[in-house]
Amino acid sequence: MKGRSNSQAELEARVLAAIDEGELVALASALIDAGGENPGGTEESVARVLADTCRELGFDIEIDDVAPGRPNVVVSVGGSEEPGVLFLGHSDVVPAGGGWSRDPFAATVRDGRLYGRGACDMKGGLAAVVVAMSALKRCGAVGSAPVSLACLVDEEDTGLGIRSFVRTTMRRSYSRCIVAEPTDLMTIVGCRGAANLEITVRGRSAHAGRPSNGRNAISAAARIVVFIDSMGEELRAEAHPVLGAATFNVGTVSGGTGTSMVADCAVITVDRRLLPGEDAHIVAAQLHRRILATGIIGDGIEVAVDVSMEMPGFLTSKDSDIVQSAVTAVADSAGHHGTDIWTASCDGGFIVRDMGIPAIVLGPGEIELQAHQPDESVSVRQLCDSAAAYALIACRSVASPGVMAAT
Repeated sequence: MKGRSNSQAELEARVLAAIDEGELVALASALIDAGGENPGGTEESVARVLADTCRELGFDIEIDDVAPGRPNVVVSVGGSEEPGVLFLGHSDVVPAGGGWSRDPFAATVRDGRLYGRGACDMKGGLAAVVVAMSALKRCGAVGSAPVSLACLVDEEDTGLGIRSFVRTTMRRSYSRCIVAEPTDLMTIVGCRGAANLEITVRGRSAHAGRPSNGRNAISAAARIVVFIDSMGEELRAEAHPVLGAATFNVGTVSGGTGTSMVADCAVITVDRRLLPGEDAHIVAAQLHRRILATGIIGDGIEVAVDVSMEMPGFLTSKDSDIVQSAVTAVADSAGHHGTDIWTASCDGGFIVRDMGIPAIVLGPGEIELQAHQPDESVSVRQLCDSAAAYALIACRSVASPGVMAAT
């Protein structure tokens, strides 16, 4: 037993030594330069960079065109006889927007940080996974179980990529999933889900000189907004013991045709954070019934509540093997970081709900301080630490006993 432990330690040391900072930064930079704004473009150029790199590294490549110019890419090393480790990421980034002091799609390194749109969310995480997988392969630290990275499209918008992925017949099976989103190397054990609700209010147009001839949809929408805001206390009273309360947030209100006309239509978009087990369509139906019960609707005013996006939440036990192995791997590679829950949402909830695979979120970068902001960046040191942690998680999960015994 002691000899096998020594062999494992020697194998892990060789894997960690094979992680190359230059290779990691170069790949992350190439992924940033490839763009992938969503909405505003396609992810095809990003997918091509990833697939071409992994092909050169000798990985197995699977490409699934979810929509024109929008391919899911799954790259793998190792066998397929046993359940393995699935890393999950996305190829799209939010639009660059304004306020940048540099070209957002020309990656640069300065003072130990990599800059560019997606450096934090999440081109850095993708590159760290690929470099970790490359180190595992070069050192022979994979056996009959796969280590895979699923890089999916459309995570930042409506989730086309993950919805297609969970419906696809898998060539491999997995016992755990690590979502490589930015967590500052904290092991995230759970997060609330999210739903985008679209509330359409219809009234009747009329001349503004006699508003009573019409039915003002904007006025009705304003009353609905006040009603939604009033539901916060009710949701807080039903808070989850770990993840906290579900929430409503009114994001946009639009409507009307002109100042001199009674508005015949208004649209409210609402973010609803979901607790594990909540269904966005049931939430929408319940909200519709509650709005009808207020008396706002009627006498020429109609309302519809639709779901434009749903992302389920999840919670993984801190005592589970996946959490314990991640915490230990991070501590061994970068020092103790521990566990936490997340205020954001991610594709991991689909993996838990639809595939029955336990998931965590773990990756380089600070989501609240860097993601979706001008001059987005990530620490190069943390990119390397993340690659090391990913390599240790996978090595300890899937390395062939025969390989370890022979080292």
